[in-house]
Amino acid sequence: MPQATPAEGDDSAASFSFPAVGRKKLTAAFDGGRLTSDGGVLLLAQAEREMGICRQLASCIADPRDPSRVVHKLDDILRARVLAITCGYEDADDLDALRNDPGFRLALGKFPGSGPGLASQPTMSRWENAPSTRELARMMAVMVEIYCTSYPDPPKAVTLDIDDTCDVVHGYQQLSFWNGHHGERCFLPIHVYDTATGRPVAMLLRTGKTPSGAEAAGHIRRLVRHIRRHWPETHITIRGDGHYGRPEVMAFCEVHGIDYVFGLPTNAALRADPEIVKVADACAVKRAEHDRVVLRHYAETRYGAKSWKCQRRIIARIEASIMGLDIRYVVTSLEKGSAEHIYDTLYCARGQAENLIKMHKTQLSSDRTSCRSANANQMRLILHTAAYWLMWRIRQAIPKTSMLATAEFATLRLRILKVAARVIETASRIRVAFASACPDAAIFRAIATALRPVPT
Repeated sequence: MPQATPAEGDDSAASFSFPAVGRKKLTAAFDGGRLTSDGGVLLLAQAEREMGICRQLASCIADPRDPSRVVHKLDDILRARVLAITCGYEDADDLDALRNDPGFRLALGKFPGSGPGLASQPTMSRWENAPSTRELARMMAVMVEIYCTSYPDPPKAVTLDIDDTCDVVHGYQQLSFWNGHHGERCFLPIHVYDTATGRPVAMLLRTGKTPSGAEAAGHIRRLVRHIRRHWPETHITIRGDGHYGRPEVMAFCEVHGIDYVFGLPTNAALRADPEIVKVADACAVKRAEHDRVVLRHYAETRYGAKSWKCQRRIIARIEASIMGLDIRYVVTSLEKGSAEHIYDTLYCARGQAENLIKMHKTQLSSDRTSCRSANANQMRLILHTAAYWLMWRIRQAIPKTSMLATAEFATLRLRILKVAARVIETASRIRVAFASACPDAAIFRAIATALRPVPT
């Protein structure tokens, strides 16, 4: 049972001193009563219930427990874990300290001063390891469904960025593999984002080696199949770096009417292409004649590798500088648009996906994949992606005129979630008293209003 204040004589209530202010002695103690330092978790709870993320994920997992003896429902267990991750408590161990936090109790629909607390760390860990491979596949399909239903109407077109990222392992976990490029034993999970809107689409844990063409094509095929169930008419464009510019991937996209823009590694045939050589020489000469530090030109050609069944459009970005020539290549199915537009506007926009991956990893700690089981680590990746969705929804509810409307997740956590509050429970109501001097009170109130459930 939670205590309103620490018991008298408890070590946690022992006072300690600070330098005096004027002539007044300054002492402190952890005896302030029923307070929470995560008042913004109530906003997250509203966002989660609006989207129904944890309820949908929990429906994918078999629950063999005796219903008459269940204390914590499965969706509440997942909800507590996701809310904790979003607030910066990425370890299941943190749940032991948060079990009786009044803010988290309210977010889980529990009274702040009575009844059992939140699920403990052992319970969290058991359920992280519980889902089977088939159940995890269903949960990943649910995450794609959440992405599709986040749009009020099917969009005419979307561009999906696919990339993998180095996730360093902490031991000999399943699927861990030495990667010579990164110089680490790691996973290389695949992330897919709708980069234009910042929406996460799918996250897949996989071994630490670069995906083959057949593997990449298989992942994209399954992803497209799930999206087509909701959006049969939406035009899809896939964008990625050279890891995904494989013949199997391009052939699949062409057969199924999907456009693509992929990076393409250089080779001797491309370097010797007459059209590219002509533009590169002209670029280098013009840079020297005008004494420019850097000059950029573009060229395009048709090229077909031996492993390809046809020729495809190749865009070359040619950059001449005092250090020499730097040429980058892109292969695309798009027939319209200039070479400059396709490279600078379309392909380079995938750089934003790398920023989203960094937020997912560093600001929501999705690289905390330290379980031995690959299934448990995939489960963690799903939970951290659910936390990403909550932060995305909170940001969407912020008035567009506010600077926080485009803030990163770490900033939103500091400014909106880490808000101290006193929880006061009486016989007829519960009141949450936030600080009168809260600098973001207007934004907090606007988010709460935007996420308020519609009366039924």
